[in-house]
Amino acid sequence: MAGGKETTRQRMINIMYLVLLAMLALNVSDTVLNAFKNINDSLATSRDNVNGSIEQLFSSFENSKLKEEPARAQPIYDRAKQAKAAADELNNFIEGIKKQFTEAGDGVDTVTGDLRRRENMDIAQGIMINQGQGDKLRAKIQATREKLISLLDPADRSSAAFSLEANNPKKGKGNWVEVNFGEGTPLTAAMTNLTKIQADTKNAEAEVVKKIFGNMDKAVVNIDKFAAVAVAPTSYVIQGQPYTAEVFLTASDSRSNPDISVGGGKLSVKEGKGTYTGGTGSVGVFKWVGTIRIRQTDGQVKEYRTPEQTYQVAKPSASVSSDKMNVIYAGIPNPFSVSAAGFPLESVNASASGASMSKVGAGKYSVVASGSQVGQEVTVSVTASNAGKSVSLGAQKFRVKAIPAPIAKVGGRIGGDVSSVQLKSETEIEADLDDFPFDVSFKILRYKITVIKPRSEAVTISGSGGSFTGAVRGAMNAITPGSKVFFDDIVSQGPDGRQRILPSVSFNVK
Repeated sequence: MAGGKETTRQRMINIMYLVLLAMLALNVSDTVLNAFKNINDSLATSRDNVNGSIEQLFSSFENSKLKEEPARAQPIYDRAKQAKAAADELNNFIEGIKKQFTEAGDGVDTVTGDLRRRENMDIAQGIMINQGQGDKLRAKIQATREKLISLLDPADRSSAAFSLEANNPKKGKGNWVEVNFGEGTPLTAAMTNLTKIQADTKNAEAEVVKKIFGNMDKAVVNIDKFAAVAVAPTSYVIQGQPYTAEVFLTASDSRSNPDISVGGGKLSVKEGKGTYTGGTGSVGVFKWVGTIRIRQTDGQVKEYRTPEQTYQVAKPSASVSSDKMNVIYAGIPNPFSVSAAGFPLESVNASASGASMSKVGAGKYSVVASGSQVGQEVTVSVTASNAGKSVSLGAQKFRVKAIPAPIAKVGGRIGGDVSSVQLKSETEIEADLDDFPFDVSFKILRYKITVIKPRSEAVTISGSGGSFTGAVRGAMNAITPGSKVFFDDIVSQGPDGRQRILPSVSFNVK
């Protein structure tokens, strides 16, 4: 290639030499390509070995924990299966890209065991960058990583360290896709990068599955104390009703005291048991729920809540009655209070035979018997609702008695001396019932008034109703001092409809 005149053949040889040098500069040596092939095979072997370990983990868990403690093991097993599914999805996507590489690289050379066009530097770039497969792969790698980490318990996430990631380089040019599959990357090197990602995926899957299955053994409470317990819904049972109770075995850790609270207030705990004392300062039905928080061997705190509990507070009471005084007065509302020990007032009901009985409030009733029932008996029956069924609590009989006869009064007087002015000012005759526990109204149906004035004949006039009107009013106005006035044949009627003849009323007019 020194200066001087060259023959045509020499110039041709020189040109061919330059072309050869250029080709040598552009091509990667077989030594380098073989090195990539060896790395790829090693990574594939490692990937398959890890996959075998994962299969053994699942098989061991299925044949032991899943059979021995299915209720507790099933949720853990399901989480591990989710991790496997996420890793398999990424691995299958990569296998699809490898298939594209193989087809574009004219298949596998049976002599080298590598792609026929393994040295090609355009195929990987075309598929991964120009066709956008690299960006899809990067997104799937990041999504798979996040999915695997999310399946771990919060305490395990910070310690999770695996190389499955697709971060852009902090230094240099280009992004993750360009660095791994960009310009100048031989096809066999790109294939090796894909195998490495598959190996990273299996390693990440193995780490996550091991941690998930490991929680089966460490997330427990050390149980060393057992006790037989019987719990009955109530200790108050009505005759004829079944007494039921649950009998079961409880277990606790005597070496640690859980945090037990009711309504936000912590309870005193001894040997793993808390004692709750409910308030009884007021009557009524009260409900409460206990919350138990216990730290497991892995440091996590688990919370458990008891079913809602109910208790009733009632006033101290005693029932005292006299057989001779169990009466109902006819014609008026007789108030009754009905209760049953061990039952809320809302669940207690009463009814009467031979009379009308209505409920006026919780445990309060009104009984009305007609006048025709006087001398007969009324039976009051009491029932209560217990576990959805009506339970008979007994019955009691009461005699129906007439309301006592009232006393006739004029101006609040039953007779005696009265001034003429006072007597003339009165407007009616009334029937009044003294010293009776009920407020009862009577009406006057009829009466007779007799007025005897000095040195005059007696005058008798009949009155209708209780008011002094008409001839009765005229006779009242004519009364003079020294007169005598008599009210007799007085007939009254009470709310029971019975008519009574009342004693006479007489006045000496002054």
